[in-house]
Amino acid sequence: MARLRAPGGCPWDREQTFDTIKPYTLEETYEVLEAIDNRDWPELTGELGDLLLQVLFYSQMASEEGHFSVDDVLDRLSNKLVDRHPHVFGDVKADTPAEVLRNWEALKAEEKKKRLAAGAGKKAEQADDAQADGVQGVADQSVLAGVSSKMPALMESYKLSSRAAHVGFDWPEVEGLFAKLEEETTELREELKAVPMLPFKGRSLGKGIAGSGKPQVPPELRERLEDEVGDMFFVLVNIARFLSLDPESALRKTNRKFKRRFQWMEERLRASGRAPQQASMDELGTLWQEAKQQEKPA
Repeated sequence: MARLRAPGGCPWDREQTFDTIKPYTLEETYEVLEAIDNRDWPELTGELGDLLLQVLFYSQMASEEGHFSVDDVLDRLSNKLVDRHPHVFGDVKADTPAEVLRNWEALKAEEKKKRLAAGAGKKAEQADDAQADGVQGVADQSVLAGVSSKMPALMESYKLSSRAAHVGFDWPEVEGLFAKLEEETTELREELKAVPMLPFKGRSLGKGIAGSGKPQVPPELRERLEDEVGDMFFVLVNIARFLSLDPESALRKTNRKFKRRFQWMEERLRASGRAPQQASMDELGTLWQEAKQQEKPA
């Protein structure tokens, strides 16, 4: 990587920056996940290499700017693994995964306190920003600090609710979540009743805005609907978390299932010289049920 970035190296690699590489990092991460889902071990070997390349790329660029090197990255990781596993490398006792997780969160909280203490001196010197620093200080001390808003929304919801659950802010049983989901569903339906002229039933949505098929929803209603739908998503994520399921992975599998079944329908219609838009909803429904039956084990 150093040679690729050096004078006389690769023109493409040399012109890259931290920001231009970010999209590739996200893409490679999802390709790793797909290879794992498919249990494609040869593919996973290559995808993990591609993901590791991202670490090397960032580290080389940081080294060129005098920030840190790949050695610093690995040293910090090694130290973190030792420090956060005192039940392996020290004298702390943790016999169950739950105990390990509690210790892990406690150690992360302690590390956060140390970082805050180290940065306190610098903040004290910035008198003009005292008020802003005070607000930021409260955020830094939150159990939710460190959950990036850049990650996919489902993953962020999972992380936020998991952090809150670790300090006791959680439903005592899954039935409470189903009741909450019913409550949120009712609230969404109530919002829809508030504007009865909107065509929300069946295929009567029409062409909508500029032929997009989307209903023309007034901005104030759109905001309320978005809020209610977001609440429903958050409850569903919590149900997944409560059942020890990864919501991101669950939705990816459902997406692939939908794609597979819909493409089977398209193939059947294509054999008769038609496209989906040329079939009735009843026929599409029948084909969908057939597609589901095709996937059931004999």
